Amino acid sequence: MTLQVKKNKRKRQSILNIPADNQADNQADNQGKKIGILIVAYNAVDTLAKVFKRIPQNVWNNVKEVVVFDDASQDNTYELASDYKTTMKIKHLKVFKNPKNLGYGGNQKLGYQYLIDQEFDVVVLLHGDGQYAPEILSHLYHPIITGEADAVFGSRMMPNYGGAIKGGMPLYKFIGNKILTTFENWSLGMNLTEFHNGYRAYNLKALKQIDMSAMTNDFHFDTEIIIKLHHQNFSIKEVPIPTYYGNEICYVNGLKYAKDVFQSVRRYKKTIHSIKNYPEYKEYYIHYPIKKSKYSSHDFFVKLVGSNSNVLDIGCGEGFFASLISKNNNKVTGIDLINDPDIKNKFQRFIQADLENGLEDAVLQLKGEKFDKVLLLDILEHLRFPEILLRDCHSVLDKHGQLLVSVPNIANITIRLSLLIGSWNYTERGILDKTHYRFYTRHTARHLLETNGYKVVKEMMSVMPIELVLGLSANNPLMVIMNRLLAVLTKFMPGLLGYQCIMVALPKHDHLSK
Repeated sequence: MTLQVKKNKRKRQSILNIPADNQADNQADNQGKKIGILIVAYNAVDTLAKVFKRIPQNVWNNVKEVVVFDDASQDNTYELASDYKTTMKIKHLKVFKNPKNLGYGGNQKLGYQYLIDQEFDVVVLLHGDGQYAPEILSHLYHPIITGEADAVFGSRMMPNYGGAIKGGMPLYKFIGNKILTTFENWSLGMNLTEFHNGYRAYNLKALKQIDMSAMTNDFHFDTEIIIKLHHQNFSIKEVPIPTYYGNEICYVNGLKYAKDVFQSVRRYKKTIHSIKNYPEYKEYYIHYPIKKSKYSSHDFFVKLVGSNSNVLDIGCGEGFFASLISKNNNKVTGIDLINDPDIKNKFQRFIQADLENGLEDAVLQLKGEKFDKVLLLDILEHLRFPEILLRDCHSVLDKHGQLLVSVPNIANITIRLSLLIGSWNYTERGILDKTHYRFYTRHTARHLLETNGYKVVKEMMSVMPIELVLGLSANNPLMVIMNRLLAVLTKFMPGLLGYQCIMVALPKHDHLSK
């Protein structure tokens, strides 16, 4: 190595605050893992060759492939990368050019899928513009190789390389980064020092479990992937990286990016709280989540079921409520049309049946068994002919068994106000759930039970689930106070403020004798 080359290298390392002996990094060993470096590039003809040269030789020796995905650049990025491969005779450098621009997120998706298909173990994301230091590539993949983490994120906010401001990050970007990171940490219950850099590494076994099909192709893809990794309980580690701002062209619109990040977090929160089903987070949407607040239908039903009972949960869904009541030493048999509930192990037995046929599809498997409690939680409104199911329930109730029913209250104040302004809009869930066939008031619900051979012995109205609407925890002090106030008001105006009609019914003996 010539004296001038050594001086240039020391100068570059000084600018990036990288120790001069970093090339001898002993973390580079792949330990038998198949490592891929994914370089995403767009109009990077002036910087990409420099990025290649800055990758330490011991990293080149330990990675299986360095792959460039040129996102339909308008310059000669692809040609430069291809010439570099030929000139330097680097067999494990591969270069692809997208026929059309896929966007920052779309380009990553394509690259990750390529490495997954090739059965790689680890991927490190590197940008072709030189903003992130290739000199410390091994710092990103080493924690994954050793099993410390499933994902490793570089952070410019950690002080090890002097921090972001000293590295040249403009003050407005620093402040914006801090504000967004604080908001994301607070919203997601995380504690990262930085959400907003693109220098990161992933265990591809973890990445394979992330559904990217509906994720954005824009720059906030990096935010969505953090959200998904955190939601799915993958381990995340941060490592310090140097900050560098050169004369590279920035294609990110800062204000639009900030808005997109904010909206992405809010869309995630709304999805997991079952307020709305956004496609990028659709796998986390629960159609009927457990309502954890006091005076909710689930709060009432846990008390009504009690303990040590033999329970038939008709229309059990994924089994979330069964999971609750099974903790009280109840034996739960579930019936639903779904093929395989997520919490199937919470059932003593699960039977697949189409409830439009009543219990006809389940009767053989029930084998004449009688139950202490038969639950019809939010199911009658989904049936075109609920009378069939109600009549069949007589045959599975024990002599002193109880039928526990809940239906939404179509006379709720929110529906009345909507009608007052001429609005009737179906929703993903709630009173106007788009899958509802029938609508009930507390009077029509009682009439339905009575005309099908039941005597209603107890009637309650649940409160409106304001914590789900606002996306806040039921334990939030404000929600606790509002919930108690709403419960008092609902007691005095049940038909107006009640959210669900909850009824306990017994079979009429004269009906059974017919």
